[in-house]
This record gives sequence, structure tokens and C-alpha cells, in this order.
Amino acid sequence: MDWKTLQALLSGVNKYSTAFSRIWLSLVFVFRVLVYVVAAEKVWGDEQKDFDCNTRQPGCTNVCYDHFFPISHIRLWALQLIFVTCPSLLVIMHVAYREDRERKNREKNGENCPKLYSNTGKKHGGLWWTYLFSLFFKLIIEVLFLYLLHKMWDGFDLPRLVKCSNLDPCPNIVDCYIARPTEKRVFTYFMVGASSICIVLTVCEIFYLIFKRVFQRTRNWRKSKRSVSYSKASTCHCHVKSEEKDNKSQPRCVAALTAL
Repeated sequence: MDWKTLQALLSGVNKYSTAFSRIWLSLVFVFRVLVYVVAAEKVWGDEQKDFDCNTRQPGCTNVCYDHFFPISHIRLWALQLIFVTCPSLLVIMHVAYREDRERKNREKNGENCPKLYSNTGKKHGGLWWTYLFSLFFKLIIEVLFLYLLHKMWDGFDLPRLVKCSNLDPCPNIVDCYIARPTEKRVFTYFMVGASSICIVLTVCEIFYLIFKRVFQRTRNWRKSKRSVSYSKASTCHCHVKSEEKDNKSQPRCVAALTAL
């Protein structure tokens, strides 16, 4: 897996991201991808080879291993990292779409034509919704994979001994031993903790975007209301002045008519 290419693609998201997303991206690549590539793959490299059972029945060890490990931790984390980083590419694609529209608009109407977007990377309109959707998608993926990890192994702990029973071709109850369970347990807790922190950051960013949008809308509404009130007040003030002016001119007109 070429993690450098994925990192190069996602690094472009930082130009359009909030502070929460920048911290999230740094956490993913430093504490998850780097740990996965450098250490986790080697720790789980012997999981099937050193999965020992107290029987020599052909096929029993493979059946027991498949029963307790329907999918390897390391492969599940690889899928999780791929799925959880892909939504960020939606933002890049949306910005690229805006830039392409802007380029075609200049080619059609000239370089001095009005721009379609004041800033193609600014989160407003459809890009804001795309960014928010990517956050919800990341949040769902993180929670789903944590649930799968907890559900498949009845928790995040790895026992030293697992008992394999009522599985053909294993005779009766077979005891099987996991290779280096303590080391694998430490890495499991570390990856779960990093994933939990990423979930918290994603939730904070979602609330930040929503509250910021509500605050901006409320502020714009108040400004528009004040401007309308000010325009009405100015109109009424001018109308009162014109009435006073007319009332003052009326006696003069009457006096002139009397003189005539």
C-alpha cells in the first residue's frame, strides 16, 4: 500500500480545512498510519504461523484460527484507514470542479469577466455541504469499525488462551494459544485510543461548522433588519420634515392671498 501517495493527496485538504481537521489529519498519519506501517504490520506478521493448538488433527488449527480471527486486526485497520481518509478527497474534487468552471468561464467570456466564485476554496454554498457530508461520513466509518472490532472479538482485549469446540475436524475441545498476546493487546488499545480521539475531533468540527454557520446567518439577519429599520426611520424623518415645511409655507400663502 502506497501511503505516501495518499498522504500527498490528503495534504491538499489542509488548504480548505479548519484547525480541527488539520489536527485530525496529523493524528491519522503520525499516530495511526506511521504506527501501522512501522510496527503494527510486524507485530501481526506471525499471527497465523504461531497460532498453536494442542492437537495434530489436520486442518484443526486453521479452522480454529478462522473461527477466532474472521478478519485480521491489521487488515481491518488498513480498511479503516482507507475508508476514513477517502471522504476528504470529496472536498478536493469539489474544489477542482469549481476551478474548472472558473477556467471555462474565463475562456468563454474573457479574462476580465466577473468571477463565478470569490474564492473557489472557501466553504460556502455547495462546498460547505460537501465538507460537512465528508465529516459525517468519516464519523460513521470510525464508529462502525470500532463496533466491528469490539463485536468480532467480544471486546478489545486479546486472551492468551482460546478454546475451540464443536468445530470439524477438531476433536472435542481444543486449546489454542495466540502468539504475543500482550504486545498485540497494547497495539490494539493504542489504535482504538487514536481512533477515539479522531472521533472526538470530528464531532467538535461538525459542531463548530454548524454553530459558525448559524452565527453568521443570525448576524446577517440582524444587519439586514437594522438596515431596513434605519431606512424606514430615515424615510419617516424626511416625510415629517417635508410636512413641517409645507405647514410653515401655508400661512405665508394665506397671507399673500389676503394681501391680494
